[in-house]
Amino acid sequence: MLMFKQLVSITLLNFRSLKERLGTSLVTVVGIAGVVLVLAAVLSIAAGFEATLASTGSEDTVLVLRGGSDSEMTSGLGLEATRIIADAPGVRSDADGQPLASAELFVVINLLKKSTGTDANVPLRGVQSAAFEVRDGLEILEGRRFTPGRNEVIVGRGAKHHFSGLEMGDVLDLGEVSWTVVGVFSSDGSIAESEIWCDAKVLQPAYRRGSTFQSVYARLESPESFDAFRDALTSDPRLDVKVEKESEYFSDQAGILTTMVNILGYPIAILMGIGAVFGALITMYSAVSSRTKEIATLRALGFSRLPVVTSVLAEALLLAAVGGVLGAVLAYAVFNGYQASTLNWKSFSQVTFAFAVTPRLMIQGVIYALLLGLVGGLFPAIAAARMPVATALRQG
Repeated sequence: MLMFKQLVSITLLNFRSLKERLGTSLVTVVGIAGVVLVLAAVLSIAAGFEATLASTGSEDTVLVLRGGSDSEMTSGLGLEATRIIADAPGVRSDADGQPLASAELFVVINLLKKSTGTDANVPLRGVQSAAFEVRDGLEILEGRRFTPGRNEVIVGRGAKHHFSGLEMGDVLDLGEVSWTVVGVFSSDGSIAESEIWCDAKVLQPAYRRGSTFQSVYARLESPESFDAFRDALTSDPRLDVKVEKESEYFSDQAGILTTMVNILGYPIAILMGIGAVFGALITMYSAVSSRTKEIATLRALGFSRLPVVTSVLAEALLLAAVGGVLGAVLAYAVFNGYQASTLNWKSFSQVTFAFAVTPRLMIQGVIYALLLGLVGGLFPAIAAARMPVATALRQG
């Protein structure tokens, strides 16, 4: 009980004297805030990219590719195969009894980024009419849908925001055809908003694809229909296909970029953290030095070493916590929702997304700040506790 009272007394005394060391304390706070800001900003890239891909698809939407393919770019399906897939058990039908399945083409085209003027690979997707009912949350924001059989495209709002030549009425020369932009659509923040859509039957001859497709997107009667649907297709001797839930397929595509961001982000945070630790060390050594006589007097009055050590660590952790919270709040204010685009390494095309400074990232940043404060305050705290009382009194 006595030790606890001593701890509280010394800690409160430290906090009250912070205003006398305001300059050096602010150096520590700002340094740690900078580390947390950079860490949260870098990791928010991966979080935003993952959120975009994770929001794509639902549990009752499936994607069928050629067997052995890891993306639509490497897949290929014949017309007959797409018909067999559409007629498989478990596929939902529309009001007219037609299966909700869209055989699709995926082509990468070259456009300019508005922000830099550099070339970018942008996905152009040829779809069938069922695609609008297969996808969740698709909404026309401007204009209208493309008319089947015409050289018309609609563009995702993310693509329109980031790439040139995608305004309403613009004409794109792609393949062997000129296309007119007739609409802009949203899709609940999914990866589809990075794409340009057109009629698959018009896209096929424009890129000399004959009657082939690359994938089939289908809406199932329920998520429970997945196993029966997959088993029916994979056991059909006429087919060699791979069946995945759309949500799982796109979540898997986030892996490469997430790994790259983590490999880049954490070493940067560690290097900056080393600088912040040195800043905290200087601050806390300065605090101990300026209070040498005070600490010695407390020791002479019977205060034990543990409260002295703890009080110095508490001050370091307080400064670190303030810096961590400041950095996390700044990261959220500056970067959360920031629109960007990056390369999807599975499809080699651009994906538009928004940085996501999530609560998890903010908490992670504050914890890292506290760790820096703990390391930065430990050695000065030990030095204060080991200080010989008689020598300290003479120095004071």
